[in-house]
Amino acid sequence: MTPETILPGALKTEDEHRRDICAVGRMMHERGYVAACDGNISVRLDPRHILTTPTGMCKGMLAPEDLVITDLDGKKIVGRRNPSSELAMHLRIYARRPEINAVCHAHPITATGYAAAGLALDKALLCELVIALGSVPVAPYGMPGTSELADTIDPLVEGYDAILLANHGVVTYGPDLITSFFRMETTEHFARVALVTEMLGKQVLLSGGDVQRLFAARARYGLQSPSAAQPGAPLTSDNADTERITLTRRELESLIDEAIKKDRAIH
Repeated sequence: MTPETILPGALKTEDEHRRDICAVGRMMHERGYVAACDGNISVRLDPRHILTTPTGMCKGMLAPEDLVITDLDGKKIVGRRNPSSELAMHLRIYARRPEINAVCHAHPITATGYAAAGLALDKALLCELVIALGSVPVAPYGMPGTSELADTIDPLVEGYDAILLANHGVVTYGPDLITSFFRMETTEHFARVALVTEMLGKQVLLSGGDVQRLFAARARYGLQSPSAAQPGAPLTSDNADTERITLTRRELESLIDEAIKKDRAIH
């Protein structure tokens, strides 16, 4: 196993979580998802403690000892540096989604461009996006480093696994750190594809029937049919004027886990 290898799963030692956060920080920096000291990453260590990146440090240059442990109120417990100034946003996600164990916040260029334009990533352009995330909404602008930012995402957290932050960036989260990072990567990838179709002047969306068949294909993964009674992500298809499709996040999480396993098997 190389130093940059990040295994799935949230049941790890504190040292493993520290190493993983530093590795994800480097990957985000290398891919251009963050610049200078932008972005932040956290994991849930246990029911009462969060391990987070410090404020004012480049995420590509972190060492395990730079990370900070806080309680669920954001109070520093362990660490020589101060926790991320945007930790309140992470804590809101953990409070709303008890099954979430990791949060990534970054500013990937294309997806952040959509956020700055106030445009959600909600068109059925790619079957992978339908399966992986459903859609990615835009939260209203909130002042960074304040509780206002957490408040803006509050209505969206339970129904989505990735959110564009207006005039700011992207936040993604998942049952473990690698899934949270993959959701950031998927969001940026889809934004790039969407932008190319807009530059070409044509978007051919999947039909409602195509989307329904993608839902049906998920039966191979042992998933249940989408339920309108559960939080979901609306997705526009080619008959968007009259049709909205709902994906449940728990079904998507199971599918993401399978996709990660398949990707690792291939590579």
